[in-house]
Parts: sequence; C-alpha cells; structure tokens
Amino acid sequence: MVKLGGHAFPLGLDAERLSGYMEVFKKIKEEGHRLVVVAGGGGVPRVYIDAARRLGANETLCDQIGIEGARLNARLLIAGLREDAYPNVPTNVQEIGAAFESGKIVVLGGLYPAQSTDAVAAMTSELIGASMLIKATDTDGIYTADPKRDPKAKKLDEISCSDLLRMSLREAAGAGEYALFDPVAIRIIERSRIPTWFIDGRKPENIARVVRGERLGTLVRASKT
Repeated sequence: MVKLGGHAFPLGLDAERLSGYMEVFKKIKEEGHRLVVVAGGGGVPRVYIDAARRLGANETLCDQIGIEGARLNARLLIAGLREDAYPNVPTNVQEIGAAFESGKIVVLGGLYPAQSTDAVAAMTSELIGASMLIKATDTDGIYTADPKRDPKAKKLDEISCSDLLRMSLREAAGAGEYALFDPVAIRIIERSRIPTWFIDGRKPENIARVVRGERLGTLVRASKT
C-alpha cells in the first residue's frame, strides 16, 4: 500500500514528474507485488476548500470537496498507468475488494467525510492484508518537531504508534489539514500491526527501495503491549 501525498499534486501539475511515480508503480507490479495506491489531495482541492469556507460551507461539505479532488488525482494516475491499472476509482469498501481481486494496480482517492486519505490508506491496508504501508511525503521521515519551523528537530528512525498518536493529536483536524498522520489511521495500523514507513516521496525510486527491504525514513511500529 502506498499513500502518495499531496506534494505530488501541486497546483501546477508536472506530468513528467508524475510519470516517474507511475514507472515505479509499474516496476513494483512487475516484481511480483500487488499494489494499491491512495492519492492525496494536493493544491487544487485545498484552493476549493478554502473558497468554500469563505463562502460559509461547513466542514462536511469541505471534506466532500477534498474527496472529489483526491479522486480526480487518482484518475490522473490511472490514465498514466493505462492497462496496468484497474480502470475505475473505488468509492467504497466493496468496490475496493472487487478491484483488488483483478490483480491490477488499484488507485483510490478519498472515501468518506471526516476521514483523511491517510485513514483510507490504513483502512484499505487492513482490508487487503497489506504487508506494508508506505506514506510518501515531502519530508524524509518523522521528526521530533516540524523541521520546517524548528532547526533543532531530530529525525526519528522508529516511533511507536502511541507516541505518534500523541504527536498527531496536537495537529489541526479540519478538512485538508491532517499535517502529520490522521489519528484514525494510527489506530488502524496499531490494531492491525501493519509496518508503516514515512519516506521522502519527492524521489519516486524511494518507494521501490522500501518495497525491496531497504530502511529509509521512519518506521512506525505497533506499541508494546
């Protein structure tokens, strides 16, 4: 399972850059892995969400805008993956299961209001029995603080789900504002004990490297019982 963060879908979409991800996804499939990708929202839905809030929309409606934006990104990936991808974007659990059985690369966007694409990735990982979840972000791992704001922040090689949950609960929780990792997603990977990697997704090849067993970024592990 790969969660491709919104950094891959800025306002000025770069088709050549996106093609790098698609080549990596195809390579992973060719190496014998079954793959599901969840596309994040990125720049376009955030613009629409901001405009909707200014017009007085509630958070549920803003969430729905974010869902549609992520699904649009998913369709873009499907277009680039061509015959390697399942042709439709699943919109519920039943459709995810049917798509996965096809053996093709399944690409999702959002599913339900008040649920981030992180939660979609975690839930789908549990549903299909994924061997790992990779969150491809615009940083090279999880830090003790926001490295963009705190120069003293230190990168962590590993972190437990319980510690990550404490960090995440300090973050914003509005539509399109799950800055670190959605608490719902953390609880799912905790109960399912899914090894989860936060990696620098700005380099598409990093995704393949983790699939092949390299240690990159930060490993999120289940808390000790």
